[in-house]
Amino acid sequence: MMIIDPNTGQPLTGNDTTAAQPQGVVGGAAASAPRQAEDANTYIIDVDMSNLQQVLEASQQVPVLLDCWSPQSEHCRVLTPILETLAREYAGGFILAKLNAEEQQDIAAQLGVRSVPDVKLVIQGGLAGNFTGARPEAEIRQFLEQHKVMPAAGAGPSLVEQAASALETGDLATAKAIYQQLAQESPETPDYRIQLASVLVAEGNGEEARQLLDSLKPEDRDGPKARGVRARIDFIAEAPSPEEVQAMIERDDSEARYQRAMRDLADGHYELALDALIGLMKTDRQYGDDLARKTLLRVFDALGATHELTVRFRRQLFALMY
Repeated sequence: MMIIDPNTGQPLTGNDTTAAQPQGVVGGAAASAPRQAEDANTYIIDVDMSNLQQVLEASQQVPVLLDCWSPQSEHCRVLTPILETLAREYAGGFILAKLNAEEQQDIAAQLGVRSVPDVKLVIQGGLAGNFTGARPEAEIRQFLEQHKVMPAAGAGPSLVEQAASALETGDLATAKAIYQQLAQESPETPDYRIQLASVLVAEGNGEEARQLLDSLKPEDRDGPKARGVRARIDFIAEAPSPEEVQAMIERDDSEARYQRAMRDLADGHYELALDALIGLMKTDRQYGDDLARKTLLRVFDALGATHELTVRFRRQLFALMY
């Protein structure tokens, strides 16, 4: 069995390899077994000369993601856990076949592996796509989607979806546990730590959240998502308590309106807060030395220039000023 490169029509493998089927390895008629298996690790196998033929035959039934790696490569140590996490999440949507290129140099040479990590997507015996080097999880998901590799039916919601659902229902403990797991499994994906920081803020642990954000790489630490979480930490520190807001519920002066907007920002109700700040600008532009406008700009920076609320309310701000 050979992997055929669709661009050249030439095989990527050299000699045809055959072997008896080792127990517990996916292949041939057993290709559907991983989809039904209860053990998530069924979707992840190690490749050597004894089962290469079988793995390639399995690609006739289910996509095979061939991860050519080396224990000496730092990029492989980053990438392989991401691929393993996705294989478990997709629950049989693809098989992750791991080839230790140092131990299996003959196979690596047949596959044309020149450097690791080298990841090849094999579908129906042909090379559907490949990439080299460590990639963030989002890019790998996009790569799989581009080649129509989808989670198996009945795979259930992904961990990311479970965390988002937990947040939506106010289950902070579950969301926190999931994001901690994701951050540990995929340390090169900053979004998980940023989301974890957001949960910490919701729990009232703003200082711990700030320290977590400070541990990110500069480009991620200063990115719009992290800035948004930092801004919420600042808004919470500046906002009146819910009890203080309740005490001024009957007031309609500029100070009370501003403080209620700050409370909304602290609670993550950005649209309500932005609407209130625009309203305050209309009725009392001079309040707090133009404080409403200055706060609007802080929120825009926190949300990011392309956020729907930023675009909409920046337009309203521009109309008020000009």
